[in-house]
Amino acid sequence: MKYLIPLLIVLTACSSSTTPQMELSSAAFVFQDVNIIDVRDGNVLKNKDMVVDSGRILAIKDRSDSQNISWPDHVEVIDASGKFITPGLAEMHAHIPSPNEGEDWIEDVLFLYAAHGVTTIRGMLGHPRHLELREEAANNTILSPRIYTSSTSFNGNSVPTPEAGRQKVIASKEAGYDFLKFHPGIKLDVHDEIIRTAKEIGIPCAGHVSTDVGIRHAIQSDYATVDHVDGFLEGLVPSSANVNPNENGFFGYNFTDLAERSRIPELVALSKEHGVWVVPTQALFERWFSDIPADDLASEPEMKYMPASTIQSWVNRKNQMTQGPGFDPDKWKTFNDIRREMIYQIQHNGQGLLLGCDAPQVFNVPGYAIHHEMQYML
Repeated sequence: MKYLIPLLIVLTACSSSTTPQMELSSAAFVFQDVNIIDVRDGNVLKNKDMVVDSGRILAIKDRSDSQNISWPDHVEVIDASGKFITPGLAEMHAHIPSPNEGEDWIEDVLFLYAAHGVTTIRGMLGHPRHLELREEAANNTILSPRIYTSSTSFNGNSVPTPEAGRQKVIASKEAGYDFLKFHPGIKLDVHDEIIRTAKEIGIPCAGHVSTDVGIRHAIQSDYATVDHVDGFLEGLVPSSANVNPNENGFFGYNFTDLAERSRIPELVALSKEHGVWVVPTQALFERWFSDIPADDLASEPEMKYMPASTIQSWVNRKNQMTQGPGFDPDKWKTFNDIRREMIYQIQHNGQGLLLGCDAPQVFNVPGYAIHHEMQYML
């Protein structure tokens, strides 16, 4: 999938009977001999000619049917042999900056998503300003992907009691957020009241799995998504290990040596039974939480899109995470191998995976990082 072309145009009704004799404007072009990925069933439509004009697909024809066509001089013909076209990508764990970071930075981040082929984002830390941005994007008054936005954060501080949880669910629904975002620290009784209220008024829940809740209860609560594969590694630890769940470390890293891989199929089957999708954000674990030197990542070509202060902050955060006594490269490799096995099984035997990389996050540039994530999911 090295030569993947995200298609940022609108599909209209088209037919192989459409003829090249139609009037084509100076904005028209043809992808010649391209392979088209049909996202409805995963099939690849090979050796096609796609005619596009003013942002709309006018025709998709077999190369054998159109290879003798002489296109008008003003129509650009792009040799796409050996390349693939797919509809625009969806970044299912994105972040939109908050207004305190500046409107210019918000504009830059949204542009980077769109410029790299991401036409839909699911914002995972909502803010009232993001509701306005969602409407502006829908009305094409800003350059941005389509936006779905979470509520503001549900966590141990924002919802300390069941009643606080209930009221925040209602307020989030009334404000117009698309779903609720869970962060760590939610107590079990608070969590269950949030879930009950969310189901009652009809708003989905997604995000992290609090240690009080645990992965099995989270899945049985019918989350829309579990993000980062959060809680799954902890779910592989047998009760006989008698661990303190709050000592799990970075997404269960501290429990790596206690994890029993034989328990993976049970968790995967449970996710399928309850229709819970998983957004791995594996790029975080392959890039931020890994033994790759920070300076190597900081010198990658896409870092030119980030402010120098952001790159330095990312270098510092990675070094703090991976250069202390708590990080062991061999243990990390085992930890990452377990994650990869879970991701593989969730894709093939569970409800399935959704593409997301948590950008802009440590060495994950908005829009660009989604291409890293695809490599880890394939």
